[in-house]
Amino acid sequence: MSSLLLPSRDRTLEQWSPSGTPVGPPAAAQATPPTSRVAYAAAHVVADPFAPGDPTHVVEVDWETTLAFREHLWSCGLGVAEAMDTAQRGMGLDWQATQELIRRTGAAARAGNRPWVAGVGTDQLPAGPATTDDIVGAWQEQLALVTGEGAVPVVMASRALAAAADGPELYRDAYGKLLSVADGPVLLHWLGEPFDPALAGYWGHSDVRAAARELAALCAEHSSTVAGVKVSVLDADVEREFRRALPEGVACYTGDDFNYPELIAGDEHGHSEALLGIFDPIAPVAGAALAALDHGDTTRFHDLLAPTVPLSREIFRAPTPHYKVGVVFLAYLNGHQDHFRMVGGLESARSITHLSDVLRLADRAGLLADPELAVSRMRSLLAAAGVHA
Repeated sequence: MSSLLLPSRDRTLEQWSPSGTPVGPPAAAQATPPTSRVAYAAAHVVADPFAPGDPTHVVEVDWETTLAFREHLWSCGLGVAEAMDTAQRGMGLDWQATQELIRRTGAAARAGNRPWVAGVGTDQLPAGPATTDDIVGAWQEQLALVTGEGAVPVVMASRALAAAADGPELYRDAYGKLLSVADGPVLLHWLGEPFDPALAGYWGHSDVRAAARELAALCAEHSSTVAGVKVSVLDADVEREFRRALPEGVACYTGDDFNYPELIAGDEHGHSEALLGIFDPIAPVAGAALAALDHGDTTRFHDLLAPTVPLSREIFRAPTPHYKVGVVFLAYLNGHQDHFRMVGGLESARSITHLSDVLRLADRAGLLADPELAVSRMRSLLAAAGVHA
């Protein structure tokens, strides 16, 4: 097996070779969603590496490869969560490209009767202050597109609302107006401050538990419309408390990329469904683990997912918004795309030392589908960073 010189956090180089055994989804999981849990992978987009424009200002997507990756996620037994923050909403992907992404994924999902949800945001609003009516109108425009394409809408937290609101009343007003006109069930998305500092104090409270109580009350008031809530606050205790406070019929979807195995497994009071960015790079292992859970094999479920947690914690390390770099990096190493470029040129947001740690941890978790390919592709990145061996 080929080896590499990988940098460590003490600024030394160490000889390394892959030693993990790749894990693939069981044959029965192919295109078959799990039955014991609802599970969606928030999917990344693949940039067009040959776009001639400035990548920080012009959005160019490789549509063929982007859609092929969604087929990969479906083949692992996972649903696709489209146009979420993993797809660089608010970090490079503009509303024009987002519309095209939703339409193309919608066509692919309908063609194969595949499960999917899609994000509904307010990112088409111009910069500057926005009124409640502006925000609700932006949500409604995106809601119409998503529902028209056949997806379950995920109402994403709005930076515009966070900037405009000075307390919980404006949140209740804005969400109440939207939910009162929604034609069908929706999911709400609470993206916490670690994922997006612009959303600090969302729901009108700086204390995370007070915010959770506010959101639970909103769900109770609109339980006929709210089918579930994705919680991304990276605090398992807060999520469990929130999950227990939800009214009957409103599901909790974990977005906790630090503690997902225990939250999905659940306890005597219930469990969380899954809508996770980390399920993008660990899709084969996640599919196999959920298949084991379907068969009541909780030991194998935890054995498969446990090695992915250190990997996820490294990918999502602060500053957490740049977790997308690790996601795209692993897609490149595993042959799902032919380059390590991102919309907005964001591949430069993480260090070669971080990427080396991600490589080591992905190997331990059985996530290098072709170790020789991964080594070859990593070698080129190391050379660009000045490591020539």
